[in-house]
Amino acid sequence: MPDQASKCAVFADLHQQTDTWLIPNPWDVGSARVLQGLGYPALATTSSGFAFTLGRADGQVSLGKKLEHCRQLSAATSIPINADFENGYSDDLSQMRDNIKRVIETGVAGLSIEDYSRDQHLIYGLNESVERVHAAVETISEVGVPVLLTARAENLIRGVDDRDDTLERLQAYSKAGAEVLYAPGLVEMEHVESFVSATDKPLNVLAPFVRNATMEQFNAAGVCRISTGGALTWASLKPLLDGGKEMLESGAFSWLKQMAKGTEIQSLLQK
Repeated sequence: MPDQASKCAVFADLHQQTDTWLIPNPWDVGSARVLQGLGYPALATTSSGFAFTLGRADGQVSLGKKLEHCRQLSAATSIPINADFENGYSDDLSQMRDNIKRVIETGVAGLSIEDYSRDQHLIYGLNESVERVHAAVETISEVGVPVLLTARAENLIRGVDDRDDTLERLQAYSKAGAEVLYAPGLVEMEHVESFVSATDKPLNVLAPFVRNATMEQFNAAGVCRISTGGALTWASLKPLLDGGKEMLESGAFSWLKQMAKGTEIQSLLQK
């Protein structure tokens, strides 16, 4: 099993390649192992997907649960794991620093910090947000493990439809030392292209929001990294809903035809 430093090196190299690559978001150890078995080079946690496994809404998972989740995924896989670390699990800058040190200890190769307060349910002001990104950069440097930092501008999925402010934030986060930039909620390819052109760091795009876009189109736009957020979690639940309703309402079992083959899953888990 590669050590954390090796995973960090692999993760950094992925962000230097010229072609767009995909980092899917598993919601538990099993889904992580399956995605690794399929051949993905790295994985990212999903806050909403993991919260679902605990029967909770996004943003309602404790720091302790999140750290254990990251530890389990890092230990169970041989590829880099990026932690969706929300706002660092604290509005307080000093506590956020301590929390970042703790998530690095779980073995992750990357982490993202967003500019939305879990407790206050608002976007931090630009100056405070920049300060928080800079503090995250400093903390990673102090720890000495080359974990890659992604800075997230949350405007577009938090009810603030202001692309200019979102872009300004990403540009400021880049100057503060973030190594990857991310603005979930871009919905048009032309918006994606404009953000790529106006930023100087690798850009992550949340694919489900850009309807009908292909990897070829993202590559042509110059996007570095594509993620799926909680979409794989919700897609996996559709058969559960359909099968559950069918049994309850008509006593039928046609959903069995859509089952994955147990032998195929077991094979992927061995990789």
